[in-house]
Amino acid sequence: MLLQACLNGSRRPGDHPALPLTAAELAADARQVVEAGARALHVHPRGPDGTETLEPSVCDEALLAIRHACPAVPVGLSTASWIEPDPARRDEMIGSWTERPDFVSVNFGEPDAIELCRRLREVGIGIEAGVWTLSDAESFLDSGFARHVVRVLVEPQDVDPVAAEATADRISIALDRADVMFRVYHGNGRATWRVIEYAFESGWDVRVGLEDTLTMPDSTRAVGNTELVKEVMAMARDRHLV
Repeated sequence: MLLQACLNGSRRPGDHPALPLTAAELAADARQVVEAGARALHVHPRGPDGTETLEPSVCDEALLAIRHACPAVPVGLSTASWIEPDPARRDEMIGSWTERPDFVSVNFGEPDAIELCRRLREVGIGIEAGVWTLSDAESFLDSGFARHVVRVLVEPQDVDPVAAEATADRISIALDRADVMFRVYHGNGRATWRVIEYAFESGWDVRVGLEDTLTMPDSTRAVGNTELVKEVMAMARDRHLV
């Protein structure tokens, strides 16, 4: 089982006292979650004001710090449209990265996903295809990129756990039919743990971190990313997945 740790996402400064934002904080947190069992990392670098950015100097600094702390651990970034709404500006910044990530996530619910995937292949950066809905999954399967991605992120956005599981199941059926086997599942908010349980039932890889949830399965506030990772690893051991 691969466990990916998502360290900060779009959380705002102050959303959680342990939320890592600076390059140094991301590197320190990355080291701890890797020691706890994470085998891949997903981060959203932040500018001096704490906002998400694709600015080359900021992304390079964060990636260098994380790789120094966690040699050989794959690190990915996000390309979500809310970080940089202008596709041309986004592509320019991606092309200017000196310290390139191992992969980036591409949301297939966004209108220019296919063009972005082409650009990423040109510069040699791996693609994580983010599918939030059955429609996203169908768009991904129709895109021609199903055999050219690192993995598919099955990421239902439903906040209700039952609805999130149902969305994950609909996506899974579509991916099963297309024989797409490299997948990571994760939920959102209180649906996080239900989606992880769903993924474990079929032995799929999973993701967890403060980007996805601030709470533990019992609804108590998580201390930080390391506690979340340790909980998922304990769940996996109970099911003999690690």
